[in-house]
Parts: sequence; structure tokens; C-alpha cells
Amino acid sequence: MKIGTAKSHELVAEHLLERIRSGEWRPGDRLPSVVELAEAYGVGRSTIREAVSALKATGWLDVRHGGGTFIRKELPNESKSAADRLFRNAGSLIELLQVRRALEIGAASLAAQHRSDEHLRRLRQLLESMETSLAHGDTTGGEMADVAFHRAIVEASGNPLFLQLIDSLYDRFEATIKQTRELWFYRENATAGRLLQEHRSIFDAIEKRDGRQASELVGVHLDKVIDVLRTALP
Repeated sequence: MKIGTAKSHELVAEHLLERIRSGEWRPGDRLPSVVELAEAYGVGRSTIREAVSALKATGWLDVRHGGGTFIRKELPNESKSAADRLFRNAGSLIELLQVRRALEIGAASLAAQHRSDEHLRRLRQLLESMETSLAHGDTTGGEMADVAFHRAIVEASGNPLFLQLIDSLYDRFEATIKQTRELWFYRENATAGRLLQEHRSIFDAIEKRDGRQASELVGVHLDKVIDVLRTALP
């Protein structure tokens, strides 16, 4: 395959990646040398080096100085990587939370349909953790249990794509969770118990397999989070 354009390194990288995806080159395989690839693609060695560098940066290749270039044994999770790239383009935290709201509303409805006894056990455990944290003024523990509770609902939906998307979203605004909770407590006159009760109501709806109510409660809950941020953050 001969390549000859202004962005030839991008085309070479795309073609190399396609050969990896197709299974022509397997994890751990050694790539042909720079000289061999340059000859095969009809480009200069610098073009091959640029293409290889790009694939190394995105986690596909391992370049060993003096030892050649190899396909990494653990390849990137493309579904999560694609979501990460998408969410990096979000214009604001509010946009990310609006996407989270839409995803969690759908996940709550599915969770009510598909939850197992083990899912309910996990959700109860997290509610107890939130209650204990509230009683002891443990803000950090409460934050962790809060995030885990929402993630457990998504996991109970039975749809792994929901979970991948939510994990990518959480990675983007994890640093703001503590601030969001503090703003919530302040606006609600420090009544953290109200936040706990909302989580209990969501749990009750899922336990009763009431998907409509679960979705509505999650929507109302996250609307409040969005409202707090919209009015209180710069």
C-alpha cells in the first residue's frame, strides 16, 4: 500500500491500527522495522516514526529502544476511550451532568426491571454507609458511598455500555463531587438527611420494580444537583 499525501503519517497510523484490530498483528507481536514499513508504504522513515509515535501515545504500541516496536499485550478499551474523547469536548460541567442525568434515568428504569437480590443487598449496604457517615460527620465516607450508590444502580441495569459511559463521566467530574455535596448541604441548611432520604426513596422504587417512579426520583434528585451547580458555581 503506497501512501503519498500531506498527512501521510495519519493515514499510515490508521492503516497500522486497522491491521492490529483485524488480528493480522496480535498483542505481543513485533512490527516490521521502520525501514521495512517505509518501503511497504512508500513513505519516508520520519513518516513511519510519526505514525508509530501516535499509536504509542494512544496505547497501542510499545517502542523498546534498540529492541523494536511491539503490539502492546493489553490493548486500549476503545469504547471507553471514545467516550473519554467525547466527554473531553463538553463545554461545561453542567453539560456533563445533563448527560449523566439522561443516562441514570434510563439506567434506573432498567435497574428496577433487572435488579437481583445481590444488587439490592449492595444498594442497602451503601445506604447504611451513607447513614453511618452522616451520623459521624464523615463527609468523605458519605461522598464515596453516594457515588458508589449511583454506580450500583447503573450496574443493576444489566447494560455494560451504561456502565462504561457513566465511569467515563465520573472520571471527568470526580473532583467536583465534594464541592457539589457541600453546596447542596449549604443550600438545604445543612440537612444532609434529606439527601439520604432521596437515595432511600430511589432504592424503594427499584426494590418494588417500579421503573417509572425510580426514573422520576433519579431525575428530580439530579435536577437539584444541576440547579445547585448552576446557581452557585462561577
